[in-house]
Amino acid sequence: MPPHTLIAGLGNPGPKYERTRHNFGFMAVDALLESGTARQLSMGKDGELHALRLTGIEGEILVLKPMTFMNLSGRAVAHVLRYYKLTMDDLVVVHDELDLPLGRMRMKKGGGLAGHNGLKSIASETGSQDFVRLRLGIGRPEGKMDVSNWVLADFRPDERQTVEKVLPAAAAALRLYLKEGLEAAMRESGQFSAAPQPGGQG
Repeated sequence: MPPHTLIAGLGNPGPKYERTRHNFGFMAVDALLESGTARQLSMGKDGELHALRLTGIEGEILVLKPMTFMNLSGRAVAHVLRYYKLTMDDLVVVHDELDLPLGRMRMKKGGGLAGHNGLKSIASETGSQDFVRLRLGIGRPEGKMDVSNWVLADFRPDERQTVEKVLPAAAAALRLYLKEGLEAAMRESGQFSAAPQPGGQG
């Protein structure tokens, strides 16, 4: 049975970027891969591609981490879609989202690209914005900090506790999407919150 879904997590390759906010998508698909049984597929230098089996979900899922840097992510995504004869309806993209606070996430289909270079590249290479996204909040920088510096900075030590709560929840939202569809996953992801509470309660 051929794979029926491609889940692409966005980020930048290399240890320098490993813990940055812009790599939240990479971190989330790593958490998904760890929740099932994965085998690496051959893809060349443009991406890391795995075939993933998850308990309770029929068939294999493709999980992709483009290795081209964020602004060329679409190249690897489009290649995998073509090679496996998948459509835009079969694609889920997991990415960091400035317009949501850290600790929140949302799933949706279609919509704007919000200035996100990875999403722009995917839309450009595939000719469509009509794909499912799992948006992982990173919040906006305070004061006058440049957005590009913000997304390419590591999560602060005080943020990492929240990140560690988001990752398994993101993997769970993706599994729910595969099992029960978009509406259920939108509802579940929208209700999730690991945002720090005033007074230090997580």
